[in-house]
Amino acid sequence: MPSPSPDAPSRCYAGRSLAERRAERRERFQEAGLELFGTLGFSSVTVSALCAEAGLSRRQFYEEYSSREALLAEVYDKIQEHARKTVVDAVRALGETNPHEAARAAMSAYIDTIATDSRAIRCSFIEVVGVSAEVERRRLAGRVTWARFIADTISTIPGTTRKDVDYAATAFIGALTSVVHRWGTAQERPDRSEIVDLLSDILVHIAIDRAD
Repeated sequence: MPSPSPDAPSRCYAGRSLAERRAERRERFQEAGLELFGTLGFSSVTVSALCAEAGLSRRQFYEEYSSREALLAEVYDKIQEHARKTVVDAVRALGETNPHEAARAAMSAYIDTIATDSRAIRCSFIEVVGVSAEVERRRLAGRVTWARFIADTISTIPGTTRKDVDYAATAFIGALTSVVHRWGTAQERPDRSEIVDLLSDILVHIAIDRAD
């Protein structure tokens, strides 16, 4: 009997490799998680409901995820990664700029990515809190990642003068998430531009050392 080909795991079905099909399944489960966790709430969503929303089977779910918590954590991570990429793209699109313009571009991009989608708000700020020790670890690690991201982004903008921004960036993340969560879930809320201005002013304040 011939030995299995070393390329067996990459065998194609209907023109797609196993890796491609698994990536597609994960994306469908992520979309289902965003929709159901973001509208019904984590505690109200079963694996069966996720499978029905994704159009996939329970067997396929457990081939990709160990639990609903694992899927929620991945949905959360994907939202945050997309938001960071959007912020980076917005700042880079300005080219040579100043801290004020960069801050406005960054805050506009963040708000447009997260605060305009009620599902993303709920998954990011409500459903992910206290679900399990592992999900909580991921959430707190995400805040650290955001703080480092803000600090690194500030350091690349011409005109910024503050050398040590780690604690300031951590404080800013607390303000950012609180303000965006409140604005995104409020029945009556100020104009988006007011929130962008508020957050931009705070960000510029931590980017420029007033003692200079």
